[in-house]
Amino acid sequence: MSLRWKIVLLLLLFGLLQFPKSLAERPNILLIYTDDQGSADARCYGALDLQTPAMDGLARQGVRFTQMLAPAAVCSPSRAGLLGGCIPMRLGAPGNISSARGGKGLSPGLYLLPEALKDAGYRTHHVGKWHLGYTDETMPNSQGFDTSFGHMGGCIDNFSHFFYWNGPNRHDLWRNGREVWRDGEGFGKLMVEEAKAVITSEDKRPFFIYWAINWPHYPLQGSDKWRVHYRSKKLAHPRDKYAAFLSTMDELIGQVVVHLDKAGKRKNTIVILQSDHGHSVEERTFGGGGSSGPFRGHKFSFLEGGLRVPSIISWPGTFPEGEVREQFVTGCDWYPTLAKWAEAPLPKDMKLDGKDINSVIRSSDTPSPHKDFFWTQDFSRNKNAPWAVRQGDWKLLHRPLDQVTPWKSGKAPGYLLINLAEDPGESTNLADSEPARLTELKDLARRYQEDLLPDFREARK
Repeated sequence: MSLRWKIVLLLLLFGLLQFPKSLAERPNILLIYTDDQGSADARCYGALDLQTPAMDGLARQGVRFTQMLAPAAVCSPSRAGLLGGCIPMRLGAPGNISSARGGKGLSPGLYLLPEALKDAGYRTHHVGKWHLGYTDETMPNSQGFDTSFGHMGGCIDNFSHFFYWNGPNRHDLWRNGREVWRDGEGFGKLMVEEAKAVITSEDKRPFFIYWAINWPHYPLQGSDKWRVHYRSKKLAHPRDKYAAFLSTMDELIGQVVVHLDKAGKRKNTIVILQSDHGHSVEERTFGGGGSSGPFRGHKFSFLEGGLRVPSIISWPGTFPEGEVREQFVTGCDWYPTLAKWAEAPLPKDMKLDGKDINSVIRSSDTPSPHKDFFWTQDFSRNKNAPWAVRQGDWKLLHRPLDQVTPWKSGKAPGYLLINLAEDPGESTNLADSEPARLTELKDLARRYQEDLLPDFREARK
């Protein structure tokens, strides 16, 4: 035997050399993206007043993150960052995209995660909420999904399937670009049926299901079973309504995970569960109900309670089980991470801000792949737009928003400088006592803005 082949055999023996997997060997992917779920809103995240057995079961069978930061603090840009692997501003989506028919969305020229997986041989399926465009070229079937079932706007009544947020009232339920009517049928049940059908399809190709479950986003329409349960526990309003809806959602998630197991596909399916951002304190959700736990902030806010989200990944027999990861990671990281397992191509003409976190998943000792990160609203039109930048444990917020906890001075500071290692609740502003750090992070934010602006303008063409 030649020396070359001896080296190859040794590399294989020690797992240092990997040959491409056949399509049949690649894992299925079920990505569950919940909506307006608070930072601490699962029992495995410390919410002892909630019943969340499905989410807790995934945590026992997988890895639970404590510092998963959403790409944004509101719906559309968070979803863009997830599917595009970039800071949403880079993708042309720093804020919510219109829920009206004909509303422009993400540029068709972007190379999104479902397109990459499709090119790798996966069958790709969207179930649930979209909120990334409402034109033929920006709806899911034109953005890499083989099939799509759900609503295109930001929220619907779960039984009439009419757009909920403002008028005029309009129906919003679609299958593969065609409007469909399922009056009176619970949308939760319909989503579960759709996911189950994908799982048990006779198509032998691996599947990618992006289940953008539109819960516990308002309207809070929990099942009678859970309303009665929490009424008996005497939960205060509006926590009782939120809890009933969250546990109803958890039950649906459990049904799909059980179906995976019964279909014999659980061990070859990566399941990710994650919220798009923090809990809502909007009037339509009765002013609250969700919880950010020890963190300050909520939906729309770049404080930790708006960005730090529940996040679990489970792949039994491959990934560690029952472990916790405290490293700083982001929702943009799922694109390169999943692409690696799927052996899918990465975009050639798009700079990914996400990092491969496979090593983090495998080990609590691996450092975060991010030295820094940036969150922003649209500064191209508003030079005074809120933003946040993080470098290690240091975080600087410009015009921070908190509609729940009063500021010590009576009004929000222009700049809020925080050491997260010492002050995860973001209560003590160090802007005056750490002027050098303040300047350093301002400069870092400016460099991010300069880097993002050309890509933003290109994506908006």
